[in-house]
Amino acid sequence: MKRSPLYVIGRTLLMPIFKLLFFYKINGKENVPDDGPYIICSNHLSNCDPVFLAITQKRQIYYMAKIELFKNPVMGWLYRHLGAFPVQRGAGDGKAINEAENIVRDGKLLGIFIEGTRSKTGEFLRPKSGAAIVAQKMNVPVVPVCITPKNKKIRAFQKVTVSVGKPMTAQELGLDENSGGEAYRSASRKIMAEIQKLRENDLK
Repeated sequence: MKRSPLYVIGRTLLMPIFKLLFFYKINGKENVPDDGPYIICSNHLSNCDPVFLAITQKRQIYYMAKIELFKNPVMGWLYRHLGAFPVQRGAGDGKAINEAENIVRDGKLLGIFIEGTRSKTGEFLRPKSGAAIVAQKMNVPVVPVCITPKNKKIRAFQKVTVSVGKPMTAQELGLDENSGGEAYRSASRKIMAEIQKLRENDLK
């Protein structure tokens, strides 16, 4: 389980801080095995979300992140060493998809925020197809994850539940070697439906 030293240090330092700030609870962390490639597919509410996902796994998660975050050379270096790589949103970024495929090819965890951007209201946004495309091309399972704050938005000193669902294979998502645009959209909706189920259960 190879992790970058910066990732290990950051995770170790942030875990107790987040425990104090958010009273977080993790469900289902055992649904991601200790080895093998998987896509961690989550909703997106705040800049804290990558840390919440990192807390669920000892393994390092490698994220697609908007290219704007990398324009500052210092911050770009930092994000890359924490496992992020740039994606041009809304542009069908083939380079980012290729990098994502290389990550899962190496047996690592790929993190994708399925909505493509943060939800300002806390409500779910329309899912994007990036996770489904990689799942189909690389035949890798998708793990749905839901970050659920008590009152829709991430705020300090309130409860946040992070629930990890069971992996969904490409076949379960209705994907095969001949899949295209509509199949990707359908698979993305299925992933989002599982994320919604996790939230509904956590709000009971």
